[in-house]
Amino acid sequence: MSRRIEIELTSSRPDGSWTWRAAGAREPKGVLEGTLLSQGSKPGDIVKAEAEFDIDGITIVSITQGRVKVDKVEKIALVGNDKPFEAVTQQLAKKDRGDRGDRGDRGDRRDRGDRRDRPARGDRPARDGAARDTDRRPRRDNAGTDDKPRGPRRPHFEAPPELPQRPKAKRLKAGSSNRKAVLSELPEDQRPIAELALQGMQVVRQRLKDANAALAAEGKPTMPEQSVLQMAENLLPRLRVADWLDRAEAARKDLAELDLRDLRSVVAAANDPVIERAENCRDLVAELRTGLTARADQEYQNWLQDIDAALGVGRIVRALKLAGQPPKAGAIFPDELGRRLAQATSQSLVADALADRWIAVLEAVAFAPIRTQITVTSKPETITPDLAKTVARLGGLLPQIAASLGITVASTSHAPKPLRAVRPPAKKLPPKPPTAPKAAVVSEIVPEVVAAPTPEVVAEAVTEVVAEAPVESAPEVATTPAGETPSTDEG
Repeated sequence: MSRRIEIELTSSRPDGSWTWRAAGAREPKGVLEGTLLSQGSKPGDIVKAEAEFDIDGITIVSITQGRVKVDKVEKIALVGNDKPFEAVTQQLAKKDRGDRGDRGDRGDRRDRGDRRDRPARGDRPARDGAARDTDRRPRRDNAGTDDKPRGPRRPHFEAPPELPQRPKAKRLKAGSSNRKAVLSELPEDQRPIAELALQGMQVVRQRLKDANAALAAEGKPTMPEQSVLQMAENLLPRLRVADWLDRAEAARKDLAELDLRDLRSVVAAANDPVIERAENCRDLVAELRTGLTARADQEYQNWLQDIDAALGVGRIVRALKLAGQPPKAGAIFPDELGRRLAQATSQSLVADALADRWIAVLEAVAFAPIRTQITVTSKPETITPDLAKTVARLGGLLPQIAASLGITVASTSHAPKPLRAVRPPAKKLPPKPPTAPKAAVVSEIVPEVVAAPTPEVVAEAVTEVVAEAPVESAPEVATTPAGETPSTDEG
């Protein structure tokens, strides 16, 4: 039984036969008689053929006309116009307000009579015979002298003038020149271990544990953890010194404008015995310690000046917030400034103040050093639920104010904390699928590691374990001394 297929002519033989193959494919293929083809056939033509399939192969019985490619492109003919081009212009006529002729003649409207002959509104007869009350309601003047009762006016609060803000301190941006110099001096096979050691020995242990677990699951020999950890511990001192030098040089560059938290973290890290023994770090450590002392004194004076300026213009809440955020732990608050601030705060808690004003002042004074000196002479006109909730929460720090307002405070061992600004929730990204630990260890290297665990061989084996995994940079943690509250830009 024959079947129709499409074949492609590939070549012509000297005996008059042609070779063919399936159109667009390498197989099936075969040979056909040249007499079956039409005149003008050439290699590459695609034709339709009637073929019989049997055990010996495929036999072409007849050939029909193949596909003819016709380019059907519709074109739009552009016919030119011999007429000359004339531009279109527009000119608006001026409007004449005196010309009313377009509104038509209004003479056909009925005569309304002379308005002056009409009787006055008060002399007109009332409808349905009822007497019309000619006494009109007196107009309401701008001062509101009518007899309509009015509610109590809401007290008007005028915001005090704004104060210029000090420039925001710079954050530490450490370089990597010293760390790269140390890594460049190490052999190529030890650099991955050194980069892991910069993140901490715990990272090295965890990475080796994951790699050995993957090797054990594949039935391959595991790596000697003790040799790898010993190599990382030997490289760690030089790396710690280089990492500290990168941070210290960046801190010295911005010493006058650097945030005190970052400067303290760099100076505190200099207490490391490895850094103390390094000769190239001693001069830099002394310079940073001297600069930290000078910056702390300057920030203390700026702190007192900002509180005094806010108190001078009447910004009580801002002055209280600044008083609760000293530049360093254990900073002494002057008695004279504390007395002025306590007096101004007590005077702002008056009976006609709004409940929101009471809440703002209490939230700020609860964490200020003068909270025990605040007294309340008069209760607010209305104690709202929000105000009562605020007093109950801060009652442990302000017991005298809670007692003055008659609010019972529940005894608790936890001190309240300052409220933080609530940020809008960020858009959550879809979680990434967990990736299996990569342990692409060359099979030829593993037996050598087990047989002779030298540092060079171990480093060569671990290189392929950590090469594909991204290496994270060493985290920089801005430490804050104990008892100090990190500074914020509130108020």
